[in-house]
Amino acid sequence: MPLDPDIGVSPHRWWIFAGLWAAAVMEVLDTTIVNVAMPQMAGNLNATPQEIAWVATGYILSNVVVLPMTAFLAGVFGRRNYLIGSIALFILASFFCGIATSLGQMVVWRIIQGAGGAALLSTAQATLREIFPRAQQGMVQAFFMIGIVVAPTLGPTLGGWITDNYTWGWVFFVNVPLGLIAMIPVSAYLKDSPFQNPNASRRPDWLGIGLLTVGLASLQYVLEEGQKDDWFQSEFITRLAVVAGVSLVWLIFWQLSPKNKAPVIDFRVLKNHQLRTSLYLFLSLGFGLYGGLFLYPLFTQNILHLTPTATGLSLLPGGLATIVGVLICGRLLSGTIADKVDPRVLVFIGVGLFSTSMWMLGQLTTATGTDDLTFALAIRGLGLGFLFAPINQIAFAGMEPHETQQGAGLISLTRQLGGSFGIAVLGTHLSSSIKTHQNQLADHLTYGGAALGERIQGATGLLVRAGSSPADAQNAAPAIVQMLVDREAAMMAFNNGFQLILVAFLLAAPMVMLLRKPRLGGGPGGGGGH
Repeated sequence: MPLDPDIGVSPHRWWIFAGLWAAAVMEVLDTTIVNVAMPQMAGNLNATPQEIAWVATGYILSNVVVLPMTAFLAGVFGRRNYLIGSIALFILASFFCGIATSLGQMVVWRIIQGAGGAALLSTAQATLREIFPRAQQGMVQAFFMIGIVVAPTLGPTLGGWITDNYTWGWVFFVNVPLGLIAMIPVSAYLKDSPFQNPNASRRPDWLGIGLLTVGLASLQYVLEEGQKDDWFQSEFITRLAVVAGVSLVWLIFWQLSPKNKAPVIDFRVLKNHQLRTSLYLFLSLGFGLYGGLFLYPLFTQNILHLTPTATGLSLLPGGLATIVGVLICGRLLSGTIADKVDPRVLVFIGVGLFSTSMWMLGQLTTATGTDDLTFALAIRGLGLGFLFAPINQIAFAGMEPHETQQGAGLISLTRQLGGSFGIAVLGTHLSSSIKTHQNQLADHLTYGGAALGERIQGATGLLVRAGSSPADAQNAAPAIVQMLVDREAAMMAFNNGFQLILVAFLLAAPMVMLLRKPRLGGGPGGGGGH
């Protein structure tokens, strides 16, 4: 007879929620808060811009590798011990990152920090599905999503403020009080799951762990560093891509093999149609969320010449809109009205809002004002709020209780990989698009042509009115025209980048039609069956 899905409900669930929420925010915040401080960090650690990038790359590499193993690790050590250990490891690594005196020390502790952070999302989310009753799941997951979605948006703002007013070490030290806040209720009230994975074993699947580590680490490195090395023009990147492909294909076959009695990743959860489809949507979400956060600061700082702090502040209205969207969805997906609301409709609303914001950002010009940005970002934020909570509800609803931990790990991994794909694709597209538009604009301004002559004459007049001599103005005018051409080409390339995100979302939208409306009564948090 199957276990009652509400058997794991805890009387101290809101205290545990507070701890898990703080832990999740701490982990997600670290993916973006550090980026603003890296130039100052590079100067203090005597590192080049390429070398200091490993502060971010090392964290993401280890995080991506450990994420799909969280179900296995929670089964081996017990959920409570694994979460407490991960929080402690994150705090310890954060402290040593803050006092690091060399690049080597920093990268090592960032790798350890990323490994500890993996459980703070996936294991925390799976735990919430269990310790809260089904009627509260919509609102609980909505509150949890606020931290996951808003924290990366606010990270650059907080990181810039800390770096400007203190030292870069404090972007790590802030994790210490947050981590302690997280650890106290988790250690005091959380118990191990009654839905222990029947395949959990204390005998590690060393082959699976090895293939997973090599495959995902190689793939993530290719995505992170490929653009800098001109992708497959680099022999090293090409070899790593082959290693990643072979390792991951071998990993899938080995994990599904009858000979493997205790696979480190239970890919059989992907028989769940709702989860499979949701993972595709999370891939698109990661592409849009992290890809947009990659493009936007480059646009504001290079085209509009905003400071990093001003860029971060301009993202705040979007973050507030996300909170509003998440709370609306949480209310609609909770309590007595939850059975009357179709989460798929909310997802379609989110896709529509997000797509509209990308279209608006794709129409910006070099004369764009902050008001235009604020409106577009508010719509984007509201759209994100209508996407994360409903897709989570659909994804988890069809899982059996013992599948929840593995499903949560795959969801977090997919979202992270979607972001990596987004940054890689958009970074490459931005570089090539700028060159293309520069050539197109140059064709219209052929040297000696009437259009070019008019622009040089106009620039010369401006310089003369500004106080330059006619000779100096005439010599400097071509360089100014070239600068304007480069700026306009970059603007057009950013427009293309936002439009590419729009296309990715529109291509993902039909997948929502493949989802089924979840029914109450299946897995933890209200389920539906397979």
